[in-house]
Amino acid sequence: MSLAEAVARPETLVLSDLRDLLAGAAEASARFVRAGTAAVRAKVAPSGKIDRALFDREQHAVHGLAWYATYAQLFAQVSAWAERLAAENRFGETEALLAQLLGSEYACQLVGGIPMNQGEVVRPLDLGVDQGAMQLLFAPALSALMQRGGGQAAKTRLAELVAEAQGRPTVEVTGLDADMEMIRDQFHAFAEEKVTPFAHGWHLRDELIPLELIQELGALGVFGLTVPEEYGGAGLGKTAMCVVSEELSRAYIGVGSLGTRSEIAAELILTGGTQAQKDAWLPKIATAEILPTAVFTEPNTGSDLGALRTRAAREGDVYVVNGNKTWITHAARADVMTLLARTDPNTTDYRGLSTFLAEKPRGSDDQPFPGEGMSGGEIGVLGYRGMKEYEIAFDGFRVKADNLLGGEEGQGFKQLMATFESARIQTAARAVGVAQGAMEQGLSYALSRVQFGGPIFGFPRVHNKIAMMAAEIMGVRQLTYFAAAEKDQGRRCDLEAGMAKLLAARVAWAAADNALQIHGGNGFALEYPISRILCDARILNIFEGAGEIQAQVIARRLLEEGRNG
Repeated sequence: MSLAEAVARPETLVLSDLRDLLAGAAEASARFVRAGTAAVRAKVAPSGKIDRALFDREQHAVHGLAWYATYAQLFAQVSAWAERLAAENRFGETEALLAQLLGSEYACQLVGGIPMNQGEVVRPLDLGVDQGAMQLLFAPALSALMQRGGGQAAKTRLAELVAEAQGRPTVEVTGLDADMEMIRDQFHAFAEEKVTPFAHGWHLRDELIPLELIQELGALGVFGLTVPEEYGGAGLGKTAMCVVSEELSRAYIGVGSLGTRSEIAAELILTGGTQAQKDAWLPKIATAEILPTAVFTEPNTGSDLGALRTRAAREGDVYVVNGNKTWITHAARADVMTLLARTDPNTTDYRGLSTFLAEKPRGSDDQPFPGEGMSGGEIGVLGYRGMKEYEIAFDGFRVKADNLLGGEEGQGFKQLMATFESARIQTAARAVGVAQGAMEQGLSYALSRVQFGGPIFGFPRVHNKIAMMAAEIMGVRQLTYFAAAEKDQGRRCDLEAGMAKLLAARVAWAAADNALQIHGGNGFALEYPISRILCDARILNIFEGAGEIQAQVIARRLLEEGRNG
């Protein structure tokens, strides 16, 4: 059958046993991860307990295990999504081709190597598995997806379906209920009117997002989405947070990230604050009456929060803070800082850290930090510009003792750890939104750009990129929603949240890079929004846990769980 004939008869492109193959692929890849975990453990924990030196020396294998486990989890969630839609008679041609193409590509990568980034590929043998474990990657389901699922006809047909939908995900593709889709539609419409036409100008002029827009978002409930109703929030949970973050980030990651600091501050207070602190702070955060910022990172510490040196010393009814912080987002405009500082000078690790709700006056462009005992300036950045990044020096800065979170010293690291799941889920959702925005830009350009007598969309090397973007976005969207659902059910989900963030960041960067490639030379011109999206996408693999740190955390959890279970 020719390509033209296959496209004309799309029913021949979808594998009739696709759902069975997805379920089989999930099972086979999970079995391989179990074998890989045992093999990596033999490398880094020969005596049963993880040896730190070996763990660091075998970092490629350790991090590779995290990537293989992430792919196995993605197979599981795509399979579950397909089964849910099929049970509701909603698993149509588009959905099937998305799953089929993703399954085929990722099955091939399980064998040939998973790209942790453009220059680092992890392969099965890197984990130290034996021949028997390798054969698990050639299980009938994975082999069938590799051989039959990803041909050119399927890619072309999927690209045509994506183009017909103008790149927008349908309710079937997202798999969410009507209430969540109503929220999506509301924020999509808002973003199209209030964000998309202006985002590129804000970026090029390196301007802060207008306060008027922030106030509108506050009125829509963006800053109190997950705050309980008793404190003035919507109490909607993390899935709603994902939908809103995704739609706003699709238009501009700066706007999609506005709620992140409020989300972190609210969760810190909800999980670690006193009742008085909850009553005083949460209603103001939920309505955007006050804007928080997170003040954790220090120069030369990066992800090593236990090495923080900023000092907070008790003097009567205040704490006096001295030290330096960096990479503080939206800091000048913030009214309160969730500030992590060392209250016990005799400690040199995570013990002795405390969190403060440190009030500060709102600054301006001319004077970003007018408060007594603090100074600082802006850090120029490639992208993610709409809130700006700052460094802050504290020299005798005073914080009320009543604003010690939880009223007890030494709880700061534990309190911060309680927010990591939500922060990484939200970051994954932002990445999905950025990837979606990149795909829409690439699709629009491919359909409108005429070369050699027709739109460049007609060339396989162009529309194949669109098809793969759509398939990967579907997969990480399901991974992200799964982590959010686990969090909403009150279950531990640091592993799932980390996996979603790890893979979504890579997918966002790939989508932005490929969409720029579709633009050709025009993509390198500042006037085209894809140039901004590329810059914005790059940060996603760095903040809220760099990809390397994220893989390290996932792998350690897998290795420790395997040892205990």
